[in-house]
Amino acid sequence: MQMFLISDNIDTYTGMRLAGVEGVVVHTHDELKDALQKAISNKEIGIILLTEKFGREFPEIIDDVKLHHKTPLIIEIPDRHGTGRKPDFITSYVNEAIGLKL
Repeated sequence: MQMFLISDNIDTYTGMRLAGVEGVVVHTHDELKDALQKAISNKEIGIILLTEKFGREFPEIIDDVKLHHKTPLIIEIPDRHGTGRKPDFITSYVNEAIGLKL
């Protein structure tokens, strides 16, 4: 099983290539859609890594893939600018999920 990166910047792509992860750099809605379709059609790919920017800018594409495909697993990762999430996002997520304040 392989990982595949879809990034919006060359720095993240270069870092992941050094770690042995194949990938592509895309910038537009259509490029992202095409890259996702190619990655999904490759049965060797079990995990798709996406920079968080795509989750913010094109949530409809990401959600569609997550809803209609069991594999691959899609994981949003921070890019070179860091994460766009709040510092306590994990605690907030758990609070929402179980309905208890930690």
